[in-house]
Amino acid sequence: MNQHSPLSQNVGTASGADESGLPKTRRGRETRARLLEAAAAEFGERGYHEGAIAEITRRAGVAMGTFYVYFSSKEEIFRALVAHMSHETRGYIAAKVADAPDRLSAERAGLQAFLEFARQHTNLYRIVMESQFVAEDAYRDYYTGFADGYRRNLQRAVERGEIRAGDAEVRAWSLIGLSVFLGMRYAVWEPQAPLGPVVDGAFDLIERGLMPAAAMVPSGGRP
Repeated sequence: MNQHSPLSQNVGTASGADESGLPKTRRGRETRARLLEAAAAEFGERGYHEGAIAEITRRAGVAMGTFYVYFSSKEEIFRALVAHMSHETRGYIAAKVADAPDRLSAERAGLQAFLEFARQHTNLYRIVMESQFVAEDAYRDYYTGFADGYRRNLQRAVERGEIRAGDAEVRAWSLIGLSVFLGMRYAVWEPQAPLGPVVDGAFDLIERGLMPAAAMVPSGGRP
């Protein structure tokens, strides 16, 4: 749920690629995008080891030779897919929290956005989780990229007086963990469950923690 973190670089081998590794032409970018979309479906349904390049090209509607213009192997497109999913997830959430007036509002909107995105992309969990066994560095990059930006946003919020001071690194990883497992439960396992009560319950925990109400001290400093 990161507002302003840099997007991960996608890996590609297409001839005529720009500095980011993406094809220079619109047609090339569209073909690469179709291959990534097909790979998401193939790996999401069958897993990395059972997934096949021939099936990816069939799903994408391109020739086998076209695949190798953009990717050198099944592992390379899998890595690119993990980075692409990171890019897409962050972009979706960033758009949803752009107008949030403060950090706590951004937390609520960001959690709602993440769960929505996860429901719309149910292959996300299988692919990202499987990447820890196929390409551990890509798996680490997926989450450390989120955490680095998240930590910076939390620290800025402390500086603006929007949240109380604390270890921003630990907070970032804790909040990511909360989102990931809520997504697993309510986006993958129970996608029909209403999201409103889930977001309300999680946000109450984020905002108030587990301290009993009787022990809370109002912001004025008097019980």
